[in-house]
Amino acid sequence: MSLDELNADVKDAYSDLGEDLAVGLDRETRNELAMLLAAFDGDEAELVRRAVHTLYRSAVDTGDLDFHLRQGYDVTYDEYLSGMTYDEMTGADQYPQRDDERRYQM
Repeated sequence: MSLDELNADVKDAYSDLGEDLAVGLDRETRNELAMLLAAFDGDEAELVRRAVHTLYRSAVDTGDLDFHLRQGYDVTYDEYLSGMTYDEMTGADQYPQRDDERRYQM
């Protein structure tokens, strides 16, 4: 996969999400959400928004997002943000690769 495919998948997922998201809760998640609601005096929607932001920031900071992007799309988050791969940034994709096996043959 590539940077173009990642961009297309992000746009598709964004349009599929819509404004509201109905999520089923298991017992553990319901218990944790109840604890957070009691502790932060917030509403469910605000806590879910904060949870998504926290998970996203954690995935970026720990490199977990890069790991999954590299596996699925062969790009990193920085490449996604810049709109070009490292090879495109450095010009490495502009030059032909050397054939080291045949380099010294005459």
